[in-house]
Amino acid sequence: MTDANTTTTIATHSGSFHADDVFGVGILMGVFPSHTLIRTRKQELIETADFVVDVGGTWDAATGRFDHHQRGFDGARPAHEVDGTTIPGVGYASAGLVWTAHGTAYVKAWSSAQGHTLDAQAVEDIVRSIDHSLVQYLDIVDTGQGDVSPGIFGLSSLIAQLNTHWMEEKGMGQDTKAQLQETRFREAIAITRKFLDHAISKKVAQISAVDTVRAAPRLVGGRVLHLQEGGMPWTRVVVDEMPEVMFVIYPDSDGDQYQIKTVPVEPGSFTARMDLPQSWAGLRNEELATVTGVADSVFCHLNLFIGGARSFEGAVRLAELALAPQAAGSA
Repeated sequence: MTDANTTTTIATHSGSFHADDVFGVGILMGVFPSHTLIRTRKQELIETADFVVDVGGTWDAATGRFDHHQRGFDGARPAHEVDGTTIPGVGYASAGLVWTAHGTAYVKAWSSAQGHTLDAQAVEDIVRSIDHSLVQYLDIVDTGQGDVSPGIFGLSSLIAQLNTHWMEEKGMGQDTKAQLQETRFREAIAITRKFLDHAISKKVAQISAVDTVRAAPRLVGGRVLHLQEGGMPWTRVVVDEMPEVMFVIYPDSDGDQYQIKTVPVEPGSFTARMDLPQSWAGLRNEELATVTGVADSVFCHLNLFIGGARSFEGAVRLAELALAPQAAGSA
C-alpha cells in the first residue's frame, strides 16, 4: 500500500460523474497530495491503480478498492437503536466507503495544514459528525435509498449539474470531450472539498469553543450566559449542559452592539426555551426603547428569537426585562 510521500495513482470511471465518486476521489487527493488521477473504464488501468473509486467491481479497503456496484454488495453503516427499535444503517456508496477508510487521515491532514492540533477523540468526533451530516446523504442519493433533496436542491444534485450535456459536446472529438469532462470533474472536486473543509473547520471551532462556553460568566441569577466573543458556537453546550440558561448575550460581528439570543430547546429547533416578549416583536430603536425603557435598544426580531442594544448594560437590562414575571405573561 502506498503512503502520503509517494506518487499515488487514483482511478475512477470516465464519463458522467456523481457526487459519490467526486467525494471519494477528493478525499484520496487530500490524503495523498502527490497523485495521478485516471478516469477510465479500461480494466488493465484499473487493476494497476493504487486506489480505485466507484468502478472495478471490488470493495477491499486494504487494497484501495472502493466500488459498490458489484452483485452481492451489502456494505452498510452499523445498525443503531432508537427507542428500542433497531434501525438499519445507511448503505454505502463510494463516498461512504472512502470516508470510512480515509476520513481520519483526511481530517488529520487538514488540521495539520491549518496549524490545528487535534487529539484522537476530536478527530473521531469530526469524522463521525461529517459522516452523519454529509456523507451518508451522498450515499443515500447515489444508491437510490431516498431523495433527501428534491429538485437540484442539495449537493448531489448540484454536483450533477457540472456534467457536460449534448449541446456542449456537439461537434467535439472523443478526446476533446473527455478532457472537458475531466475539467468539470476536477471543478466538482474543488467545490466539494471546499464545502467539506469548511464543515470540518466549523466542527473544530465548535470543539475548541466548548471549554470557553462552559467557563463563561452567568448573569441574572444564572439564567443569562455572557460570551465575550461574538460568533462563538455555543448552542450544543448550552442545550445539553445548562438547562437554566434562557438567553445568551454576546457582541455582534460588527462590534457596534450586543445581541441577546434565545436558547432553542434542541440544536436546530426554531422553538426556544423562552421567547423575547411579544410586545417587542419587530420594534427598532426609539420604538423599542419606548416599550422597554432601555435607551440604547436597537431591535427585536419579529419572531422574538434575537434582539440587541448598543451597550452590554443595555443588553443585560433587556434580558432582565424578558425574564421578569410580567414579561413572561406577555410573551
